[in-house]
Amino acid sequence: MKKNQLARLIASIAFGTACTAAFAADKPNGEIRFEGSIVEAPCSIASDSVNQTVRMDQIASAELKGGKKSTPKSFKINLLGCDLTDAKKSVTATFQTSTPSDAYDGLVAIQGAARGASLGIADGRGELIKMGHESSATKISTATPSMEFQAFLQGEQEDDGQQGKKDATLVPGEFHAAVNFTLTYK
Repeated sequence: MKKNQLARLIASIAFGTACTAAFAADKPNGEIRFEGSIVEAPCSIASDSVNQTVRMDQIASAELKGGKKSTPKSFKINLLGCDLTDAKKSVTATFQTSTPSDAYDGLVAIQGAARGASLGIADGRGELIKMGHESSATKISTATPSMEFQAFLQGEQEDDGQQGKKDATLVPGEFHAAVNFTLTYK
């Protein structure tokens, strides 16, 4: 009798497991991965600001003639969870690139089909932030402050052979550029 009950129990478990497996196989399924890091800082960077793309839109070549700058495109680095009791009450950003501009110190060379312009980053007031240099400080006065910046293209100039400058050849086309940033709390 006990053998019979044990056999039924085992069969029941096996059948239940098989049904569960068959049920799961018939439904759409997937995997969710969670990634992150713990940092020693008074604030963390919001996930929408860690890896972002700033759409520069179309820029008319006429806008860049004479070494002029395009209309700036605003972007932000959003912070969250800031500890307002921390002694460090401000934050700066330092931007770095592996493709510095040959035409302008502190700007970034653009990549892609377009040529004749370099990309620059300015703070929210329009002051240039050279690559490798700190931005002006942003006060941490709320738990979720934002650091405001502007990106622009600047038409390149080259020597004209007579101690003057002339416009570099502007080649229309798609472009892209990449920079990394590091935050420093003070």
